[in-house]
Amino acid sequence: MTLETEFLTGARLLVDSLRTQLTDTIFTVPGESFLAVLDVLYDVRDEIRLIVCRHESGAANMAEAHGKLTNRPGICFVTRGPGASNACIGVHTARQDSTPMIVFVGQVSRDALEREAWQEIDYRQMYGHVAKWVTQIESAARIPEIVSRAFHVATSGRPGPVVIALPEDMLVELVPAENVPPLLPSQSIAMEPARAQIDELRTLLDEAQRPVVLLGGGAWTPAACADLQAFVTRFHLPVVCAFRRQDLFDNRDPHYAGEAGLGMDPALAERLRAADLVVAIGPRLGETSTHGYELFSVPVPATKLVHVHRDAAELGRVYRPHLAINAGMAEFAQALSRLPAPAHSRWSDWTRAAHADYEARRTPPASKGAIDLAAIVAHVDETLPENAIVSNGAGNYTLWVQRFFRYRGWRTQLAPTSGAMGYGLPAAIAAALHEPTRPAVCFAGDGCFLMTGQELATAVQYGARVIVIVVDNGMYGSIRMHQHRHYPGRVIGTELKSPDFVGLARAYGAYAEQVERTEDFPSAFERARAARTASVLVLPTEPHVLTPNLVIDAGAEANAR
Repeated sequence: MTLETEFLTGARLLVDSLRTQLTDTIFTVPGESFLAVLDVLYDVRDEIRLIVCRHESGAANMAEAHGKLTNRPGICFVTRGPGASNACIGVHTARQDSTPMIVFVGQVSRDALEREAWQEIDYRQMYGHVAKWVTQIESAARIPEIVSRAFHVATSGRPGPVVIALPEDMLVELVPAENVPPLLPSQSIAMEPARAQIDELRTLLDEAQRPVVLLGGGAWTPAACADLQAFVTRFHLPVVCAFRRQDLFDNRDPHYAGEAGLGMDPALAERLRAADLVVAIGPRLGETSTHGYELFSVPVPATKLVHVHRDAAELGRVYRPHLAINAGMAEFAQALSRLPAPAHSRWSDWTRAAHADYEARRTPPASKGAIDLAAIVAHVDETLPENAIVSNGAGNYTLWVQRFFRYRGWRTQLAPTSGAMGYGLPAAIAAALHEPTRPAVCFAGDGCFLMTGQELATAVQYGARVIVIVVDNGMYGSIRMHQHRHYPGRVIGTELKSPDFVGLARAYGAYAEQVERTEDFPSAFERARAARTASVLVLPTEPHVLTPNLVIDAGAEANAR
C-alpha cells in the first residue's frame, strides 16, 4: 500500500457506492444511528436528493413506489429499532409486489451487539422471512462488495427487497477507498425462453378453443408491454390482468377482459374456469388472483396451464403447469412478438365476448346518495391525460377505482398487491417527485388516508403536486362489509370519527375542499389540478353503500345495535 492511498470513512464509502450505482433519490426519516451518512449526503446534495419523510412507513412506501417506477432499487434509510419496525410494512409490500428495494437500517455499535443495547434488534431474524436478503456490514472495507451484491439481489430473478444493517461505529471506520462500476441494465442476466418452449406454446395455441392470457408480476418494461400487446393483437387473444397489475395492458384495448382480483367479475371468473388454455405470464398465481385458489384445481389444473416466471422457484409452487418457462418478461414478450400470426383465429367470438363482459361491468348500478363514486371515478378516467399515475392503498373504496378507471399502460397504476392500507399517498408523492410532469392522483379511504396522511407535509415541503381524493364514509369499509356478511347487525370496531379533513389538509399547506354532490366534482377537480401545491378533495359518502353492488339497510343495522 503506497502513501498516496486514500482512506475514507465507511459512511463516505457507502454514499460513494450508492452514487456509483446511479442512485439519485433517497427516502428517509433521519436517525442518530446513521448521522455519519447524513453528513456525507450533505456534500453530494446536488447529486442525490434526500426526501425527508414524517414516518418510516411513508419513507419505505415511497422507496417501494420509486422502485416500481424505475425498475431499479428504491433506496430507504431508517434508524434502528422503532424506525426499522415502522418501515417493515414497505418491505412487506416490496416482497409481495416483487419490487426492487434496498433498506439501510441503523444499528448499535459493534461492541454493543447481542447485549440488547438501546433499540437493538437482530435484523436477520426480524426481516428474514420478508426480505430477499438481510445482512449486516461488519467491516467498512466490504461496503462496495455488499452494496453491489444488494443491487444484484434486488433486481435479479423475482425482484424484491434487501435489508442492510449499518453498525454505527462501522460508519466512521477508516478504510482504503474502492470504486465499483455500476450495475447497468445491459449487465443483467439474460433469461431467454428456449426455442422449443416457444414452439410448444405455439402448438398449444393451435389446439386451443378458449385461450386466455393472464398477466402479472414484476420486472415488466414499456418495451415488454408493447411486445406483448403486439402478440395479443396478432393472435386476437383475450387478456386478463392479475390483482393490481391492470397497467400491464391498455384497459381500453378490445382484447382486454378485466382484472383477476378482489371483487372479480363473476363472468370473468367463469371465463377463466372455462378456458382450455391459460398462458400466465409473470404472476405468482397467488390467492387473490386465483379467487382463493378456486379458479384452478390444485396441484394440477384441469385446464392446460403455461406458466412463465422469472423465478424458477415460483414454477410449480402451487400449480403444476403443463408447460413451465423460466424467463424474463422482456425476453419472453420479445420471443412472442416474433411469432407469425395464425392463419385464422377460432376464438374471435370468445375474445369479443370477454371484452364485452368487461365493458358491461363498467356500467355502474344506480347510485345511492349525493355522491356517485362510480361517476366520479369515470370522470377522473375521462379527464386525466394518457401518462397520469393513479395510486391507492386498501379498502372497499378501491373496488370503484379498479372497476371504473381504465389504466392506459405500464406504470400508470401504483397499488399494493399486499393489500396494505396507507400506501396510496406516499406512492403518489414518490411518483410526483420522480416525474413532476405526470399527474399523480391518489384515491384513499378515510381510514387509509390517516395511516400516512402526515406525508402531506412531505408533499408540500418538496413541491409534489399530488391530488388526493379522500372517500370518507366514517368507517373501515372492507371490514364492515365482512362483518355484515358474517355477523349482520353486530357492528363493533369499524366505526370512525374522522377529523375535518379539509382543515387538516389546509393546516399542512395543501389546497383542499369538500365536494358534497357528484355534479360539483368536475369543477373541484379542475381547481385541484390547477393548484400550485398538493390538493385534497373530500367526498363524504353514504356508509351503507359498501361496494358498487352491496347496499345495506342502514336503519335495520342501527336498530340491531
